[in-house]
Amino acid sequence: MQAVKQALHIGTNGTARTEPSTDAIAQLKQKYTDAEQGHVFNFYDTLSTDDKAALYEQLSDFDPVRINEYAQRALKPAETDGQPAVLEPLPESATASILDSKPQDLTKWYESGLDLIGKNQVAVVLMAGGQGTRLGSSAPKGCYDIGLPSHKSLFQIQAERIRRVQELAAKKTGAKSVAVPWYVMTSGPTRKPTEEFFEKNNYFGLERSNVQIFEQGVLPCISNDGKILLESKSKVAVAPDGNGGIYQALILHGVLDDMRKRGIQHIHAYCVDNCLVKVADPVFIGFSAEQNVDIATKVVRKRNATESVGLILSRNGKPDVVEYSEIDKATAEAEDSSHPGVLKFRAANIVNHYYSFRFLESIPEWAHKLPHHVARKKIPSTDLETGETVKPEKPNGIKLEQFVFDVFPMLPLDKFACMEVQREDEFSPLKNAKGTGQDDEDTSKAAVMDQGERWAKAAGATVVADGGVEVSPLISYGGEGLEKLSGKTIQAPAVVEIN
Repeated sequence: MQAVKQALHIGTNGTARTEPSTDAIAQLKQKYTDAEQGHVFNFYDTLSTDDKAALYEQLSDFDPVRINEYAQRALKPAETDGQPAVLEPLPESATASILDSKPQDLTKWYESGLDLIGKNQVAVVLMAGGQGTRLGSSAPKGCYDIGLPSHKSLFQIQAERIRRVQELAAKKTGAKSVAVPWYVMTSGPTRKPTEEFFEKNNYFGLERSNVQIFEQGVLPCISNDGKILLESKSKVAVAPDGNGGIYQALILHGVLDDMRKRGIQHIHAYCVDNCLVKVADPVFIGFSAEQNVDIATKVVRKRNATESVGLILSRNGKPDVVEYSEIDKATAEAEDSSHPGVLKFRAANIVNHYYSFRFLESIPEWAHKLPHHVARKKIPSTDLETGETVKPEKPNGIKLEQFVFDVFPMLPLDKFACMEVQREDEFSPLKNAKGTGQDDEDTSKAAVMDQGERWAKAAGATVVADGGVEVSPLISYGGEGLEKLSGKTIQAPAVVEIN
């Protein structure tokens, strides 16, 4: 593991809080001085023993040479040849659509996915670093109650879907024990409250040993002239390294080691804010495994040419995500010649991905090559002469972050696949404050209630009045298992629970 961490150019945690030895601090100072970042030690001699130890630990976790490279690449990106990118939809051989796939193909993928889950070869990675700040909450977003009659949080909804898919796989395969391990990636501010929330709720009925909560990394904030900023005399200003930091975090926190011990071969990764996410979706797992790809991604059909979403496509012969701002009007409005009235570029990214384990094992070979994106911010920092905190009135530095999809172009097209799914069945993100009317608590609640009503009606129930039906994930993962509703009248809004 230590060799892997060195390959990633990331440090280790856990040093005892004692003052570093003279030799140790001299070596670290020299390392930063050689990288022209020695100013981070400006106040070291004035610090308490505890603060000296804390600063030493923090600085030991960074490679200043590597940080300089990240900042240089981000601030002064390499010049392109000036030629416009060649954009094309992904080849048909690498795509499938729930909207128009043959029923027998969907059944085949579903059953093969359940078989893989039943063999304990499937794991789930949840990206849950965000707080509910824009929702008016300081708690982790996964703790949020979207207003369902049951008042279940996003974490509980997703945990119960895991429990249900384990049950379906056990029934299909006859396996006595089926486990889909759940690896929950938090940020620094959300880790402790996430752990406490899971413990308080008894891990929502999942086995404690099958849930691992870990933390994404951070990177130093950089001044506009490339210098590491200090938050205080004894602390570097840092920011989360973006959802693309998931790759290094999987190594650093032993997640891949745990997967290896369990015999995991297929991984589903997604974001916490999607109340409709099909966690460990057997259809998606089965499709991706059949394609023998290293990465696959779910997409929804773009609503119209002007919707502000990133698109999954081929750029210069490589799979990639292109932001809406990078596409001109003519390209955005172009129609698919084989599907009149349908956009040519319509595969909207919803950050819902499949990975092969063999690919994730190669993380040390490429993680440090991923690009860093610049966010220019007003970052409070310490004056290097006086030690006083300065609160800037305009952006004085940058935060560096990686995106989870930055790895896509590293793959050849034949190792990448894409599955289009129904938006109303699989994608309703929670991003805005209640009452905004788009991607908020009300739209999330409505998405769950409307889906449940569709399932109830398909099972033969009559739904009276408005408000929809909440169907517990413990009863139904995707509309199955609702035969008992046939012929019944349901007064909406309603909840269908086990008891």
